[in-house]
Amino acid sequence: MSRDFVGALLQLNAEKQVSRDALVRALEDGIQQAYRRVAGEEDIFVRVEPESGRIDVFRGRHVVDDVENPDLEIAVEEARKTKPDARAGEVVLTEQLDGEHFGRIGAQTAKQIILQRIREVERDQVFDQFASREGELITGSVSRVEPRAIVLDVGKGVEAILATSEQSPLEHYRIGQPVKAFVLEVKRSARGPQILVSRTHKGFLRRLFELEVPEIHNGTVEIKQIAREAGSRSKVAVASRQEGLDPVGATVGQRGARVQAVVAELAGEKIDVVPWSEDAGVFVANALSPAQVISVAIDEEHRIASVTVPERMLSLAIGREGQNARLAARLTGWRIDIRSDVAAAEAARVARAAAEAEVAAPAEAPAEGPADQPAEGPAREAPADALAGAPAEHPRPEVPAETPGPIEAPPDAPAAKERAAAGESAPDEEAGPKPAAKPVPKSRKKTSGEVSS
Repeated sequence: MSRDFVGALLQLNAEKQVSRDALVRALEDGIQQAYRRVAGEEDIFVRVEPESGRIDVFRGRHVVDDVENPDLEIAVEEARKTKPDARAGEVVLTEQLDGEHFGRIGAQTAKQIILQRIREVERDQVFDQFASREGELITGSVSRVEPRAIVLDVGKGVEAILATSEQSPLEHYRIGQPVKAFVLEVKRSARGPQILVSRTHKGFLRRLFELEVPEIHNGTVEIKQIAREAGSRSKVAVASRQEGLDPVGATVGQRGARVQAVVAELAGEKIDVVPWSEDAGVFVANALSPAQVISVAIDEEHRIASVTVPERMLSLAIGREGQNARLAARLTGWRIDIRSDVAAAEAARVARAAAEAEVAAPAEAPAEGPADQPAEGPAREAPADALAGAPAEHPRPEVPAETPGPIEAPPDAPAAKERAAAGESAPDEEAGPKPAAKPVPKSRKKTSGEVSS
């Protein structure tokens, strides 16, 4: 019996990859639960010796300082009568039970419970194994292709779920294809541990670089930031911890061999490797690579970086549908405002002209008083009645159409009009002959307003 038991124990250990101690605890628990179900008593305990295969079933009680349940517990003083060195927390044997008392039904019950406990132990062990690998890469083969996910077999009967949202749009999968994936989360479920993996997470790109670049794996080159749009383009900022080592060159590799290996794993996704810098302006300029940058103005308060680029580089700096600028903003953590040097010069010229106009405007205005009054002397005010009755505008007098020009009257024209109205004749001049009247042109009619001189 002992040889069969030890052989079965070793076989379970090899097949289930479960430790021997865990298997022994599962056996003890299963047999104990089976005895309690058959006998209907709770004070039965089981002890298994893996080396000899001996199984002891006995009645016992837990040694405690204060007894609350006399059927299951015993005081320390009482336990020392049976076992002199008994201490609190131990189980004291009170009666040894015969194995034949177990029976066939009890054995069948024990078998089912033992198998269930072994499965639970196996699941817990697998869960602990993969839970410690969160944030790492695992490799599995495609076992099923479902509408909403790809199921990967990662070994030991464990499956990983690659959801559609975590797949790159450039990739297509087939049954049996080996796939690397990034472990996002490990959860417990009724069917065992559930592993959620991703190929679009930026951590997946980090782990791929660690596999391909020894300097990143050993920590000589550090990946500071990653901005990624899976299936399209990514930007990686790297820094060197060793003086004199070019982080970009080490990451890219000779003739781009290292970065090309990562690109091949990502099905052709473009990757820009840029140097990281503590200076925000320099880092923003590097992040906009491959575009050249003329200047960067940093607004610390609002976290805005105003970037000036050459006119021919404007579209390259912004990228298709703004992708390059968007990734640069994610990489640096700054809001980036890009404009060309031509637009910047025009804006500066307009601002300078406005400033000059603002400075010149006060110099042209009078020092004191309103604009329509002289700078010196008291201001003249019109009478109130004149202001009230005066029209807003004085219309220009109209000349009749038949009058070829303005009418000129001598200085005494008003007096002559008064005398003519009174029926008096004009007085003669005191001295000198009376001048002859000027002939009136035939083409011109004499009006009542014309006076002979």
